[in-house]
Amino acid sequence: MEIVGLERIEAAARLLAPVIRRTPTVGSRVLSERVGAQVLLKCENLQRTGSFKPRGAYNRIANLPAAERARGVVAASAGNHAQGVAWSAAELGITSTVFMPIGVSLPKLVATRAYGAEVHLVGDSVDESLLAAQEFAERTGATLIHPFDHPDIVAGQATVALEILEQVPDVSTVVVPTGGGGLLAGVAAALHAVAPQVRVIGVQAAEAAAWPDSLAAGKPIRVPRMATMADGIAVGQPGAVPFAHVAELVSEIVTVDEDSLSKALLLCLERAKLIVEPAGAAGVAALLATDLGDLPGPVVTILSGGNIDPLLLTRVIGHGLSAAGRYLAMRVTIADRPGALSALLGVVGRAGASVVDIVHSRTGMWLAVDEVEVSLTVETRGPAHRDDVLDALRDAGFRVHAEL
Repeated sequence: MEIVGLERIEAAARLLAPVIRRTPTVGSRVLSERVGAQVLLKCENLQRTGSFKPRGAYNRIANLPAAERARGVVAASAGNHAQGVAWSAAELGITSTVFMPIGVSLPKLVATRAYGAEVHLVGDSVDESLLAAQEFAERTGATLIHPFDHPDIVAGQATVALEILEQVPDVSTVVVPTGGGGLLAGVAAALHAVAPQVRVIGVQAAEAAAWPDSLAAGKPIRVPRMATMADGIAVGQPGAVPFAHVAELVSEIVTVDEDSLSKALLLCLERAKLIVEPAGAAGVAALLATDLGDLPGPVVTILSGGNIDPLLLTRVIGHGLSAAGRYLAMRVTIADRPGALSALLGVVGRAGASVVDIVHSRTGMWLAVDEVEVSLTVETRGPAHRDDVLDALRDAGFRVHAEL
């Protein structure tokens, strides 16, 4: 399969220039200290519709022949691609239909409709929604806009790399969150054409990592199961077009676990003042938790999206705080007598921890008649303070089980 060339990428850049934001690239001191080289964040979470997706969607739809435009476009997505297609179609005066899973988050559903798409909720997964979208395309003649498996999509996403080269001309490494592979393929194609010395690293969620096995097999392989908070990169099988590019141009794909993703999201929120979805923070997670070897600067990691349900954000922040040692959840067995709970809380207070919530239970089968179990969550100042609190409780004679 032919690799998307520089001429096609530059044509996409000219087409997108009037409508797509040139997102900022900002430095991160904490990541620079962690890596030992200058690290910058390419803020595609600040792009129109909240992710990089409109670059590829707009380029694909704008290049359709007039007869195909007249029949409209259709897509299947649980979020970012849906919004990218809906916005792009509206900008170009084309009707759009989007199929989304029944359980899609309300903010993403509302946003997709607000951009002008007719939305149908079908199936429990994006794969089921895609089948419905394909049937709709065959029945109506609408053009199916795939989220990553088309050269025009790859060329549109490649414009991110052209901007990085303009903003950070001496960039040495680009770290790319990776699902179906459209963004990774585009970035790799652009850098191969213009700056082949730049190292490109793809990052997948460990619980939805189709790329390592696919590259080892020499063809796209479907991952048997996915269970990750990073829904934006939870793609069961790489696309054929991205696979051809990644197999030829990218030598390194790493995976990150759920704790690393939540810590990365929390770091972006606290230190960079940026709201980033778990998928968008995958590159940051790799820099925090993965041994990438010697990374001479500058290093640019792409924050690929910022569309996160506020309810999920609340849960992920809690998970991130716990993973970073900022929350301590534990079960403590105390005597069932007046003053025992007060004594427990006194130790916690003297250790400098602040109580978040507490549950007092007498019903555990493992408890003696004169015992009570207290489930306690406290705020701590980090891993060292967390250990100090546990030591103080154990030194005071309490039986403590920390929930790590």
